[in-house]
Amino acid sequence: QRVLDAAAGGRLEAIVGLAASTGLRRGEILASRWADISPDHSVLHVRRTLQPTTGGLVFEHPKTSRSRRTVALPAFIAPYLQRQRTSQQQRRQNAPDWQELGLVADRGDGGPINPDTLSSGWRRFLKQNGLPHLRFHDLRHAHATLMLLQGVHPKVVSERLGHASVGITLDTYSH
Repeated sequence: QRVLDAAAGGRLEAIVGLAASTGLRRGEILASRWADISPDHSVLHVRRTLQPTTGGLVFEHPKTSRSRRTVALPAFIAPYLQRQRTSQQQRRQNAPDWQELGLVADRGDGGPINPDTLSSGWRRFLKQNGLPHLRFHDLRHAHATLMLLQGVHPKVVSERLGHASVGITLDTYSH
């Protein structure tokens, strides 16, 4: 909750909200388009991922067929997404070089955020807000752990995370 509160109203709000509430991978969040989200902000379809390569950023298919999935979004994320869309509309009007890629999270000009840039910005965000050190990926782990602690069946958690098998989920989170 402290992380969500610190991100509220800032550039990371929607990204952090999606990570904490869905367990999506960094590249899955950064590749998400508005077309992947239902109009009522209740569902997100994971269809691609963004990967940094030596040749630049590349949109790819997710790792496995199970990684291509539909994830239910909690109601609390809707205002985050609405604020993000409003911010983008305002920036689009003022940016003559806007890149119309339809991304939910952009670097300020409609273009994709480099996942490595997100990670370095994440470390600064934590430090500026007096939060303990944790990797961005730890939001995914926290999401899975909280679901399991609440008694959600491991198969459901596995499907939500896009793991290739429930065995991966159990191996990772059995502790």
